[in-house]
Amino acid sequence: MEEKQIQIKARDEDLKGVFANLAIISHTKDEFCLDFINSFAPVPILTARVIVTPTHAKRIFLALKENIEKYEEKFGKIEIEIQKEPKIGFVG
Repeated sequence: MEEKQIQIKARDEDLKGVFANLAIISHTKDEFCLDFINSFAPVPILTARVIVTPTHAKRIFLALKENIEKYEEKFGKIEIEIQKEPKIGFVG
């Protein structure tokens, strides 16, 4: 069976991307919510929110895991410092 290539349309402003150095992940029975935050600002700013199904969340997890493994094979192990999670809430 031939694989179909998906054509994606993107706005110029979306191609720039956004910076995030913090992610908050929450879920319900039916969805996962991934909040990406730039904490360098005086008040941390939500830069993107992505809501996906549990099935797609698992696909994202597996794809990210595979890409981290490839990255570490090429560039070396990514060292992380385990930190106590800060208490974070939304204002507004």
